[in-house]
Amino acid sequence: MTYKIAVIKGDGIGPEIINEGIKVLKKVGEKFSVKFEFNEVLAGGAAIDAVGECLPYETLEVCKNSDAVYLGAVGGPKWDDLKGEERPEKALLKLRKELDLFANIRPVIMYDELKDACPLKDEIVQGGLDIVIVRELTGGIYFGERSYSDEYAWDKMEYSKVEVERIAKKAFEIAGKRNKKVTSIDKSNVLDSSRLWRKTVESMKEEYKDIELNHMYVDNGAMQLVVNPKQFDVILTGNMFGDILSDEGSIITGSLGMLPSASLGEGNLGMYEPVHGSAPDIAGQNKANPIATILSAAMMLKYSFGLMEEGEAVENAVKKALKDGIRSNDIAKKDEKSYGTYEIGDKISKYI
Repeated sequence: MTYKIAVIKGDGIGPEIINEGIKVLKKVGEKFSVKFEFNEVLAGGAAIDAVGECLPYETLEVCKNSDAVYLGAVGGPKWDDLKGEERPEKALLKLRKELDLFANIRPVIMYDELKDACPLKDEIVQGGLDIVIVRELTGGIYFGERSYSDEYAWDKMEYSKVEVERIAKKAFEIAGKRNKKVTSIDKSNVLDSSRLWRKTVESMKEEYKDIELNHMYVDNGAMQLVVNPKQFDVILTGNMFGDILSDEGSIITGSLGMLPSASLGEGNLGMYEPVHGSAPDIAGQNKANPIATILSAAMMLKYSFGLMEEGEAVENAVKKALKDGIRSNDIAKKDEKSYGTYEIGDKISKYI
């Protein structure tokens, strides 16, 4: 079988980090006799420059007819003056909506080798961190109605019961394979949409009696992530809250450059991308950390292709590279040698 991957390199450091991810996937193919077909398409600022729109019809069709989408990063100051609907970031929202990828899975893992890069006290993260944030991805304020003028602007935040049920189902299922604990984060003391969220999640608990369920307001949740992160197993939350909390979680682990993500729907098709942005200030300088993108490829192997052994081989290669001191500038110690984007990709490929 040949697995078809739609490749969107995007903007800024996107092409550099995706190239290293593809390098690792090709090594996996050689090692495990797996065939991958890579189809490169445009989205984001690169697509705006080439064809005048952030998500061309051809790109969407290729993605729909692929087994997975592999994305670098989109956006940058070059396109900051464009109107909201024309901006590069709209490509991501449209892809998620059109492919019905409603669940964003973001592991927050702190490797022992990177403990020194964590900004928290040693006693808080002793023994490491392993959290999964399950973020609803196609609803909420990012997809609500909106209006803007120089004098007044508004954004509408809304959720339906069905939208909450299907993302809660994902969180409970993931928790069932881990430590059987879900913390649902909302703002139900203020927002009606959060009241529906909490009520619906609570009702879903009846189907998962072996899962412990806790509720937490988002402001307290943000605080608890830095005060006592080890209390969390699976965090379930909405689109905007999940966006903020997952970035906070990434910094706890040492760097945005370390965290992968998977955007999933009901079937096997998924979109895989690093949590970080396009970092145009270091684009083309061989400075970007490709590990989040490479770990996103590992998630692709597991979630979309069902290739568990192959996915674990990538994860183990990353761990070995870190253990051997292979680090980019963002995670290197002050007086420690740092490695370039391409060197890190080479090293991890060698360890497959």
